[in-house]
Amino acid sequence: MLHSNLNINDLDHLEFAGVDAVEMAKKYGTPLYLMDEDRIRDRCREYIRCMHTYLGEASHPLFASKACSFKQMYRIAKEEGMYIDVVSGGELHTAVSVDFPADRIFFHGNYKSPAEIRYSMEVGLGYIVVDNPDELHLVDELAGEMGIRQKILLRITPGVDAHTNKKINTGLVDSKFGATIETGHAEMIVQEALSCKNVELKGFHCHVGSQIFTATPFMEATDIMIAFCKSILNRYGFTAEILNLGGGLGVRYIKSDPTLNIDVVVRQISEELVRICKIMKYPQPAIFLEPGRSIVADSGITMYTVGSIKQITDDICYVAIDGGMTDNPRYTLYQAEHTFLLANRMSAPVDFKATIAGRCCESGDVLKERAWIPKPMVGDNIATLVTGAYNYSMASNYNRIPRAPVVMIRNKEDYVAVKRENYDDLLRNDV
Repeated sequence: MLHSNLNINDLDHLEFAGVDAVEMAKKYGTPLYLMDEDRIRDRCREYIRCMHTYLGEASHPLFASKACSFKQMYRIAKEEGMYIDVVSGGELHTAVSVDFPADRIFFHGNYKSPAEIRYSMEVGLGYIVVDNPDELHLVDELAGEMGIRQKILLRITPGVDAHTNKKINTGLVDSKFGATIETGHAEMIVQEALSCKNVELKGFHCHVGSQIFTATPFMEATDIMIAFCKSILNRYGFTAEILNLGGGLGVRYIKSDPTLNIDVVVRQISEELVRICKIMKYPQPAIFLEPGRSIVADSGITMYTVGSIKQITDDICYVAIDGGMTDNPRYTLYQAEHTFLLANRMSAPVDFKATIAGRCCESGDVLKERAWIPKPMVGDNIATLVTGAYNYSMASNYNRIPRAPVVMIRNKEDYVAVKRENYDDLLRNDV
């Protein structure tokens, strides 16, 4: 099987996190997000262990909220000792609603409204990752009004090509994120930050992209960022205490994807950090990483029910399911690959080619074109694997479709973490 939390039980059903996924679909209905809490906790612990072992106790992993944001995720992150990053006031509010320690929260994004920044300061947020000079001056102004000094990092664009999908490649010069070293804008924003009275610059942040399976892009970013830090020290006397290398470590969506070894990647980043700091004669900063996808993606699957099978020609067939781009827009957005299984007949031969079609009134609402699956029947359950990241968090009510529930599984026991929306929920804010 693609991941160790998947199996086939005696009923020839898909087993996920030790429970019968078909029985879960019957119990809760479909579409249905299932999430493996034990696996999420194991990944949090693995990141913490690796980072403290190789990078020191001052270095920490931040769970990237945008991958999967709801109350129970923040409870888990808090209990496991994680830091988190948020990219909106909504994510921040969700985290603080379950008493996540605000001083362990980093606020990211290329646009933060004045109201969001003020709210973050009111709750005692740890760090704002400042993206641009306009935002820097806004943070400085609001901090002054509130009588505080706000700790910040500056987002720097290092110019590293992560060799990934261009829509998730964020480290190049042509990016909406951060201040670019190559153009001189990075040095300019540092100079401005050091002149601000109401902010305390603690270090720098960078991010090179997503779905990365080796340490190489992070090592390249480390070299560039430490060289940048050294140049800032020489010119302005400022020493960065924190270097946040961002997130982006990948997961296996299909069998041809490589397997990520978190321990190896973190160890190699550490070795490169030690090497380049020694060469540059620069004091080693605390390192932060921002895993999101690699913590939750393979901790989730989505269950669907087949509603119709439309055979158009010998080579063209559409299998319509009761979900689609409203619960998984990743294929529509950037042709993201997923693995599909016939969950109630796992041993059936994979000899049927069909497009998995979503229910939305859009020709582009498909989850996979020309997928090879066992020949389905109406009422069968199709499981989409590795949907724990960027599925629930990107879900929408397009076509006024209620969003699916999230059911967590811990120690082979299931419980509802996010309730299924109903039609009344869709009207809640209408006037």
